[in-house]
Amino acid sequence: MCGIGGILRVWPAGVTPPPAHESIPEGWLDAIDEAIKHRGPDGQGRFRDRAVRVDGSVVDVALVHRRLAIIDPACGQQPMVSERGRSAAEGLVAVVFNGCIYNHRELRRELEGLGHRFTTDHSDTEVLVHGWREWGGNLPSRFDSMHAAAVWDRDRASLFLTVDSTGEKPLFHTPVESSTHLVAFSSSALALYRLATITGQYSGIDSHPFGLKDLLQYGFLTEGLYTPLLNAWRVRPRVPFLFATTNKVQLEVFTRERHRFSGRQRSGWCPDPSKEQATAVNLEELLTAAVASRLETDVPLGTFLSGGVDSSLVTLLAKRALGKVQSFCLRMPDPRFDESRHAEIAAAAIGSQHTTLECSPNPASDLIALIGQLGWPLGDSSLLPTYWLSKAAREHVKVVLAGDGGDELFGGYERYRGAKYLARYRHALASIPLPLILSGTRTDRARRLMAAARGAGYPDLLAIFPTEDFSRLTGHSGRKPWGHGHSDPVAEAIYFDLCNYLPGDLLPKVDTASMAVALECRAPLLSKHLVESAFNTPIDVLMPGGQRKGLLRALARKYLPAGIVDRPKQGFAIPIGEWFRSDYGQMKTLLLDHLNAAEPWPGIGIELNRRFVQQMLDEHMNRKRDHSQRLYMLLVLSIWARNCLK
Repeated sequence: MCGIGGILRVWPAGVTPPPAHESIPEGWLDAIDEAIKHRGPDGQGRFRDRAVRVDGSVVDVALVHRRLAIIDPACGQQPMVSERGRSAAEGLVAVVFNGCIYNHRELRRELEGLGHRFTTDHSDTEVLVHGWREWGGNLPSRFDSMHAAAVWDRDRASLFLTVDSTGEKPLFHTPVESSTHLVAFSSSALALYRLATITGQYSGIDSHPFGLKDLLQYGFLTEGLYTPLLNAWRVRPRVPFLFATTNKVQLEVFTRERHRFSGRQRSGWCPDPSKEQATAVNLEELLTAAVASRLETDVPLGTFLSGGVDSSLVTLLAKRALGKVQSFCLRMPDPRFDESRHAEIAAAAIGSQHTTLECSPNPASDLIALIGQLGWPLGDSSLLPTYWLSKAAREHVKVVLAGDGGDELFGGYERYRGAKYLARYRHALASIPLPLILSGTRTDRARRLMAAARGAGYPDLLAIFPTEDFSRLTGHSGRKPWGHGHSDPVAEAIYFDLCNYLPGDLLPKVDTASMAVALECRAPLLSKHLVESAFNTPIDVLMPGGQRKGLLRALARKYLPAGIVDRPKQGFAIPIGEWFRSDYGQMKTLLLDHLNAAEPWPGIGIELNRRFVQQMLDEHMNRKRDHSQRLYMLLVLSIWARNCLK
């Protein structure tokens, strides 16, 4: 786990380039380094190179790296540079890498059999170097990994960027502008925004419908590509691409080498009976292999254990593989949201060496710092407890395994039942007047379902501002009704979450919270083989009888108490709405200071209805309606606009 970044600049044929340090000034690299330095406290490095192409154009590249040393601490320094391949014909290759290639030992053996000679003892980064020489753009399809990586190939004078198949690790790049002949990339979107300001490129807010507007409505990045910043696009999971440089910067997408998962992006969930599926017979084997593959480390390792099905299975299988394992749970400051008792019951059944961690949260100051490190306004308030858990666990271990991905892969959310109702009764639900009573869990769910029927359908069940509220807030109608026309609405909903909610919300949240304290967090349920098997399995197998996570629960019942397997899903939440009312941790003060400011959201390019915002504040403070997440979204938007866009 690390922070990476870099700049590629092309000088067309006939133009005499300045010296390399003027072509890409150190100050530009400093801007990237400043935004990623918290991700890697164990080492840092930079690399420069210049290549001349046959057409006479000159290509300069500079790479930046901050290291969190997990595997092969002695030999895995970066940027990792290989001067020559198996023959003199193969020139320099340099790599910066963030993450972990879990099958690196198998790939190393295969590459050694093909004649490659490694210089490190067991660095997974070096597999990238030799793998690129051997397989080129096909390289990511061979990984079981979480990764974001950049490979500079001097012979091609090209830069190759790739992220893992589910989007666990962040990587952003500047849009391709042939007029500037400059491309930059970074683990931080904010780094690219600041770099654009320094270099004189136009920087600001992206007005694309899937930029800030979508982020404001849903609280997370959708469509896998756009960010709210003009000069920061996401490198999309499963789509490796190359910045090939002739007389201009040109983008080439390796469409033939996409992971199979992305091939379903326009067709939804379509199981292939000729491929391996997850079943009651093989699921334990798939999970066991996934967990085992993520246990290699040269530093202390543990697990996050909430007492839910996913984290309990991960901890159980880690304990089985290692003989002993440390597990951690956080005691929440509000007993209503505390899962530590359930975690202790699960730990006793598993036999893990369990620690219930205490935290001293400072939510107001912590939130400001986290949004600054993330670089965009994530609307998920569970970012805070995830950070507190990571911070407390980091005092004991440097790597943790977590249960992320189980709900998305195996159908764990209550809202999937809502997707069924929407498919069957959408027109009827849309015609029912919204409830006059504006509080209470059942009423809120009914209201959200009816609002979704009037709006964008299933995405509105996830939206912080459903279509009608979003229209009142911004004057825009929001996204059009979503759907691939799949015959199974639950399959379609799960597919939406896998393509949007998982990579746009959950994974950036965990990455931000853990990397803020230099903790590597691994997700066995997102192993390549397990994801492909689950994605290839019919919904009625994953959710027999419509039971949420039924296939996974059936396995858990073999080893875990019924009270753990069958307890209602709680989620890792905080009472953010109550904190806005009581001023716990100065959250009310922070909220009012921001939302009552003369300019709460300077420079965002969207006019927000201040009267509607005040109405939400009044209703929430007077307990007439729960606007917890809406107010939180407006708060983080303000923190981002006022603190990050300076």
